Amino acid sequence: MTKLSVNINKVATIRNARGGNTPDVLKFAKNCELFGAEGITVHPRPDERHIRYQDVRDLRKIVTTELNIEGYPCESFVNLVKEVVPHQVTLVPDPPEALTSNAGWDTVKNEAFLTDIVSQFHEYGIRVSIFVDTDERNIRNAVKTGADRVELYTEPYAANYSLDRERAVADFVRAASVAAECGLKVNAGHDLSLLNLKYFHEQIPFLAEVSIGHALISDALYLGIEKTIQEYKARLK
Repeated sequence: MTKLSVNINKVATIRNARGGNTPDVLKFAKNCELFGAEGITVHPRPDERHIRYQDVRDLRKIVTTELNIEGYPCESFVNLVKEVVPHQVTLVPDPPEALTSNAGWDTVKNEAFLTDIVSQFHEYGIRVSIFVDTDERNIRNAVKTGADRVELYTEPYAANYSLDRERAVADFVRAASVAAECGLKVNAGHDLSLLNLKYFHEQIPFLAEVSIGHALISDALYLGIEKTIQEYKARLK
């Protein structure tokens, strides 16, 4: 069964717009778990424009499913991960000032760097996933870094889904198959939604996990978070 991890960055964005603690990020995370989410994902950035480092510390104390921390492995991020020791860390290549993740790692060019980071996190017993595109070379080379999983960057699929879904998903099916052949489990995330998730999962049923934030939180504004999580989980059956 493919797990649903809810990225709660946008909840923190709303909170930070007015200060205070409304909406309550911790309460929201607990409700996501209560309503069926199998994980919570956060992407703390050094400027703390959404999830703050203290949020991560506080979430680690109350998350009972799986905490996934994603981010660029700058010094402050690495130190935070070692302090908190989440269940999973997802390494993304975007610099701290980037608006959102928009590309996968070149695992060949960055092999030595990634190998060192993965090794450090493995010393703490943390599962490591590397954010990649569908380039077979980058997936195969992710094995050399010691990573446990890859997360497929799915924005190109989402952008082309309404034009030709079979063509849009084809590269991802191939990429996931290559990863599985290499012994890597496969996660996926970025712009997956109620519209396109079911078909993606049907084509790659062995996905270990999907991490969804922006679309899911937006849907919750209309449907409520309980109903929204139920709808997303239904598409993963």
